[in-house]
Amino acid sequence: MAANTSGGSRTGPPARALGAGAGKPSGGGAARGRGASAEALRTVRAARRRPRARATAVTAVMAVVVFALFCASLSVGSFRIPLLDVLRTLGGGGDAGTRFIVVQVRMPRAVTGVAAGAAFGLSGAIFQSLIRNPLASPDVIGITAGASAAAVVSIVVFSLAGTAVSLTAVAGALLTALLIYLLAWRRGVTGYRLVLVGIGVAAALSSVVSFLLTRADVYTAQQALLWLTGSLNGADWPRAREVLYPLVVLLPAAYLAARTLPALGLGDDSARGLGVRVERGRLALILAGVCLAAVATSAAGPVAFVAFLSGPVARRLLHGRGPALVLSSLTGAALMLGCDFAGQHLLGPTEFPVGVITGVLGAPGLLWLLARANRVGQGG
Repeated sequence: MAANTSGGSRTGPPARALGAGAGKPSGGGAARGRGASAEALRTVRAARRRPRARATAVTAVMAVVVFALFCASLSVGSFRIPLLDVLRTLGGGGDAGTRFIVVQVRMPRAVTGVAAGAAFGLSGAIFQSLIRNPLASPDVIGITAGASAAAVVSIVVFSLAGTAVSLTAVAGALLTALLIYLLAWRRGVTGYRLVLVGIGVAAALSSVVSFLLTRADVYTAQQALLWLTGSLNGADWPRAREVLYPLVVLLPAAYLAARTLPALGLGDDSARGLGVRVERGRLALILAGVCLAAVATSAAGPVAFVAFLSGPVARRLLHGRGPALVLSSLTGAALMLGCDFAGQHLLGPTEFPVGVITGVLGAPGLLWLLARANRVGQGG
């Protein structure tokens, strides 16, 4: 009895105060409520602004890095041109000799590297975000293997060269992607099935390439091996236009198709619940990624690991927020330009194709991604 009396004496006054407040809020309580709501809104807005500000800053820094590498590629060579003269030439000035070296000799190679690297980077980011697997990129799931096999067939069997080889590579990549998609179809296409089918098709196409190389004469085999390594040697303005003109259409189309990527990343059922046409959106993204990889491969060959590394590096810079498509494109361009510059000027008198440098850098990256995928439970 004493305990009940004591308890009532402890809870009575606060309960009466709460009841009075609920029935008719005081002016001070309403003001405190509005203040708390405003503070909560400011906190939410600040939390949304910070990732956007970081993404904008990182993208701007990467764009500056790409431009710096572009200028260095135009400046350094057998005849060194000061950076100020390079910038003056890019602005329309400079003497005739400098303009010839910068614009006609070195710029086609640098422009081809930027365009092919950006296409590889965007293609890899699309596939990795769509399949939700960092190991899924065009050079792992067989797209570039299809382009390589078609190019080797055109060189060894039909003795083609130049633009004809590039067009054949594009056709080979598209046909290979169609074959992989059809083989992976089981009332829809899932990520792991697409990756496994792609790896199998890539292995089969690699066998075809090896067989053709053993049947070719030494000169033809050297031509095919040079193309298979991935190189920007011999890039001129016609070759640069072969990758620039398609990108004028492909880049906007890819970013337009990528509007469904965040919803698809939630899973098929959730995406359907949000009103997204899952198979149509997935097919549009696959088509955009395949075309980007095919165009880049036709211009520079199957340069290893650029598509594979660009997306993970970009997402790492943004702390894993979103697919980071723009940053992946810039990262791909920076990787291509940086590795080509290193292969030309930083490794002694011998020049190495860009594919050799990206292969050396990509192997540790592959091991890192495999180890990380196993840690987070994506390694199967």
